[in-house]
Amino acid sequence: MQANGQILRVIIVSFLIAIFLGPVVIPVLKRLKVGQSIREEGPKSHFTKAGTPTMGGIIIILAVIISLFTSGYYTQEIWAGLFFTIGFGFIGFLDDYIKVVLKRNLGLRAYQKIIGQLIFAFLLALYGSRHSAEGTKLIIPFINTYIDLGVLYIPFVLFVVLGTVNAVNLTDGLDGLNTGVTLIVMAAFSLIANSMKDESIIYEGISIFSAGISGACLGFLKHNANPAKAFMGDTGSLALGGAVSVVAVLSNMVLLIPIIGGIYFAEALSVIIQVLYYKRTKKRVFKMAPLHHHFEMCGWKETKVVAVFWIATVILAFIGIYSV
Repeated sequence: MQANGQILRVIIVSFLIAIFLGPVVIPVLKRLKVGQSIREEGPKSHFTKAGTPTMGGIIIILAVIISLFTSGYYTQEIWAGLFFTIGFGFIGFLDDYIKVVLKRNLGLRAYQKIIGQLIFAFLLALYGSRHSAEGTKLIIPFINTYIDLGVLYIPFVLFVVLGTVNAVNLTDGLDGLNTGVTLIVMAAFSLIANSMKDESIIYEGISIFSAGISGACLGFLKHNANPAKAFMGDTGSLALGGAVSVVAVLSNMVLLIPIIGGIYFAEALSVIIQVLYYKRTKKRVFKMAPLHHHFEMCGWKETKVVAVFWIATVILAFIGIYSV
């Protein structure tokens, strides 16, 4: 009961902090003129969003940090969660800063981002192999058993973390889309970890950390839902990708990411299919990638795309919860 009370407290605190930080941080971002630039090849309806402050992910990160620091619950899992969330978020912050403050449209070069992500992904895989709830074992959904990857654990987790972080980043393209999807995903991981807390104390810390992320996303929706007053930018999307990854790795639920995070998976897969098919045939499978833009180009309103993707994530989350 005590753990459940702690989870609820962290959710409420991170939610309230994210809400109240908006009126403080957003005007600062406006003064710094860190407005979002819109791609010319993107949906025409997005042109009205030009100039909307980006780097709003700072609000999410601060809300999580403050809520966890004031929780009085300090465990190795909490520190690891914060470290990797902030680490990936810092890469996104550098990218955003170069793009919107230094006015270099491309931000960090692709190889620079990959190197930064590789470093943190490798550290997370190494850490998970030694300090996750079940070491190098992974939970296999639906059959309630584990598979021990042994020496293959680090390269496999490295690949999954890189894919997850970038998939979460690709999902950030519509008002409230990534924020809402990640809110649901982290709530699902929190519920699963909480149900397993009797097996290992590690799950309790994972559940509380996930709850902090979920609460911060819920609060940030106040500023990010359509019409968005601020975008999270790569600062927020890479931080959230890191948070999803660290929770999945430490709880040995990496194989649940394609289920609970099915929207992330679909978004990334749509980009891969589009690029490979276009290189081979000079034709496109989707009207535009990632997938959310395809539905926009099909005539769906932005709010409808977001709502459908949220509902799909809720369904996938329930499937994921009942698979373990």
